[in-house]
Amino acid sequence: MQRILQRGEIEAIDQINFPRIRLPEIGSLFAERAARLRQLADGNPIADYILFVAQIVDAQHQALASLPAPELPGDAIALAQQHSMPLMPAADHLDPAWHQVLDTMLARLGSTHGLPAALQPLIGALREMPHSEREAVASRLLQKEVAARDVGMAPFVMAALQVVFTQRAAHLSVSDVPYTEPASICPVCASEPVASVLRIGGKANGHRYLHCGTCCTEWHMVRVKCSHCESTKGIQYQGVEGLGEVVTAETCTECGSYRKVVNQEKDPLAEPLADDLASLMLDLLMSETPFKRASTNPLLYVAFAEEQAEGDQALVDPAAE
Repeated sequence: MQRILQRGEIEAIDQINFPRIRLPEIGSLFAERAARLRQLADGNPIADYILFVAQIVDAQHQALASLPAPELPGDAIALAQQHSMPLMPAADHLDPAWHQVLDTMLARLGSTHGLPAALQPLIGALREMPHSEREAVASRLLQKEVAARDVGMAPFVMAALQVVFTQRAAHLSVSDVPYTEPASICPVCASEPVASVLRIGGKANGHRYLHCGTCCTEWHMVRVKCSHCESTKGIQYQGVEGLGEVVTAETCTECGSYRKVVNQEKDPLAEPLADDLASLMLDLLMSETPFKRASTNPLLYVAFAEEQAEGDQALVDPAAE
């Protein structure tokens, strides 16, 4: 006679076979991401932008070192476990420490050799901006209510938020993270994944994880399943010459979206956010298809300017502002 496994038994088996959750390794995450960006910049059509983002990531790494340990609300963890909902939705749990992170990052970037001169006024404006205005910008970005005036500062603000949310996630225990629905959003901060990644090494080897663009937590999702609508129908993969099979676009005919898959089996150094950013040519290819990108890269903002007609999408490079 077959026996139905209870949820606790399923979780125990899950942890034996492979990790359901991969919490961020804050000691190395930003340093490795910056190194990967510099590697990917070589010969890339958007090399200048990739190198600019590498400087932002360097500043993230530095700011993290001076950030005090976060306070984790035990009541929020218990509530999330009880109701199978994300632990701390980013838009509702802004830690004031992100202002300190942003100031530290801007101070470093403002003195960085080789940073485009056109960025200095923007950096100065952000440094002088009242915290209340910064909070309003952050809230809009986290809720994807992006105004045209926010786009230039978006990568800086999102980078600062990412440091704080990533540090918070890193101090969790895997057992703190609930099973949530839908599985297409981060179970820690309720943000969307920037890409999915096929991991190598250890118990995660060969498994696909969705990589959160806000807190860098990864959670398992089976292959050949849409990471946006969770359909198993109409899934196909498209690539572009020159990227090999390291980065492909997973398309879904059910919801009409695509999200990139970064394959460490093809390149062990592949990193979800960095490789997503550096494969802009694939996004340009996909713009000629009916499929729409499921979510943005937090350091390369695609915004809908207020003055543009609906559907007129603009890619804005803050370095050109």
